[in-house]
Amino acid sequence: MTDKTRINRVITRTGDKGDTGLADGSRVSKNHPRIIALGELDELNSMLGVLRTHRLEGDLDSLLGLLQQRLFDIGGELAIPGRVVIDDHDLVEVEAQADTLNAELPPLKEFVLPGGHAAAAWCHHCRTVARRVERQMVTLHSEDDDAVNPVSLALVNRLSDLLFIMARLINQRNEHPETLWKPKN
Repeated sequence: MTDKTRINRVITRTGDKGDTGLADGSRVSKNHPRIIALGELDELNSMLGVLRTHRLEGDLDSLLGLLQQRLFDIGGELAIPGRVVIDDHDLVEVEAQADTLNAELPPLKEFVLPGGHAAAAWCHHCRTVARRVERQMVTLHSEDDDAVNPVSLALVNRLSDLLFIMARLINQRNEHPETLWKPKN
């Protein structure tokens, strides 16, 4: 097999015994918290891709595209221990987008049940996966203080908030009333 063929192969067989390579060349178990975080991040990014198939308005689709790019950047940070790509500018940008979108919404007075328009429901699902990504990044960070860029962790936290806002906005823009939680008592 030539070097060029080896580079272009997707099936490498190098992980057949339960370990995998990081981008720096080191190998870790496939159940290492870093690999689990990478997998959760990949799942979230894939889900955002599915959300984008719902023919969202241009501003929301563009924002989701940007978020997918930043999630790949965070994946790069996790794949190369010590690498830092996400910075305060990225965090400020996500917060500003959340504030801009939230300004279109009425104040929230009750808890909102996930659902409504199909894209809004999918957005809620993405939000819950973003929370799972965040929990896994916290797990990794608790094992090694330098394993996770704190700004990336904050960005994933803001992302779940932004996805909640987007779900509400999608419902509003599609004239689909939100379903509010009605406590039993």
